Amino acid sequence: MHGMVNRALQGFLTATYGQHVWTQVRRQAGLPFDDFEAMLEYPDAMMPACVQSAAAVLHKQPNAVLEDLGTWLVTDPDLEPLRRLMRFSGTSFIDFLHALEDLGDRGRLVLPQLDLPQITLERAEGARFRVCARWVVPGIGPILMGCLRAMADDYGALALLSLGGIAQDGTECVDIQLLDAAFSEGRSFDLARAGA
Repeated sequence: MHGMVNRALQGFLTATYGQHVWTQVRRQAGLPFDDFEAMLEYPDAMMPACVQSAAAVLHKQPNAVLEDLGTWLVTDPDLEPLRRLMRFSGTSFIDFLHALEDLGDRGRLVLPQLDLPQITLERAEGARFRVCARWVVPGIGPILMGCLRAMADDYGALALLSLGGIAQDGTECVDIQLLDAAFSEGRSFDLARAGA
């Protein structure tokens, strides 16, 4: 697992709950170091161990921790470049959903060694969608649901999201019912950064 992914989990816990919570999580997970280094590789098992420890320390379900992580990834002001990468997918939430399958390729343009989830989109009857993802560790479903919920708000769309289960091959899905694609104004976004 690329250290940037683990570092994101550490950053979320530290920014949201404080350094003392990260200290408890890393101790409980048995990490032999204080901080993840963004450009190093780590065993895949370290991330699930940290998620389980965070859930225990915070008295939350692991899926709730992962969903909050997904929301934080696209809403934290310090991670505005990630939000911008996502918003380049189109002018509407539906455009964004259709572009999700290309997200991994776009991410690998920046960091070729980054192991991003494989994402597929299925459109059902009406305004219903199913986004499915496979990743090297379990938990991408709740992370994706947090991201998708935040992006729906970002675009001003009203949508109901729910976890759609895990297939035998480890694929995790999120079901989306788009109630109103233009429910509110959404957050502002310009292709050119202000002052650029």
